[in-house]
Amino acid sequence: MRWIWIDKFLEFNSGVSAVALKNVTLAEEHVHDHFPGFPMMPECLMIEAMAQTAGILVGEARNFEEKVILAKIKNAVFYHYVRPGDTITLHAQIESISPEAASTTGQIRRGEEVIAQISLMFSHIDNNLGGKQFPEENFVFTDMFNSLLTGFVESERVK
Repeated sequence: MRWIWIDKFLEFNSGVSAVALKNVTLAEEHVHDHFPGFPMMPECLMIEAMAQTAGILVGEARNFEEKVILAKIKNAVFYHYVRPGDTITLHAQIESISPEAASTTGQIRRGEEVIAQISLMFSHIDNNLGGKQFPEENFVFTDMFNSLLTGFVESERVK
C-alpha cells in the first residue's frame, strides 16, 4: 500500500516552488498510535509529506523523466506539534537541480506559524547508480502522485 501524505497542491511554480496542503484528522490511525492518549501527526510522516511535495516538484521540473527518490534528510527542525483538526501547508523550493540529483528546502506551516524547517536531497537513480538497472516504467511517479498534480491543474483552469 502506498500512502500519500498531502491532500492537494495550492501552488505549483514549475522548477521553482510548490505549496501543498494536508488536513490532519482523527480518522487517521497513525495519530492515535504515535503517543497513546495524545494524538498527533508523527514528525517522520511530516518529513515524508515534505518529501512528496518537494519530490513531485523536482520530478515535474525534469518532465518526470527520472525516477526521483529521497536520498538524504539534510536537516529537519520541528518547533510545534501538529494535532487532529490542524491544517498544515508544505512550502517547498528547489535549491539546485542537476541530471544526477536535486536539493530542496522547505517549511511546514500552520497558518503563518512555522512548524518545521526541512532540507532534503533527492537522487535521480537512473543517472546516479553506475550500471544498476531499474524497470523502464517510472515506479516512483505513479497514477496516485500524478493525480495530485492533475487535480491542481484542473482546479486552476476553473478559476
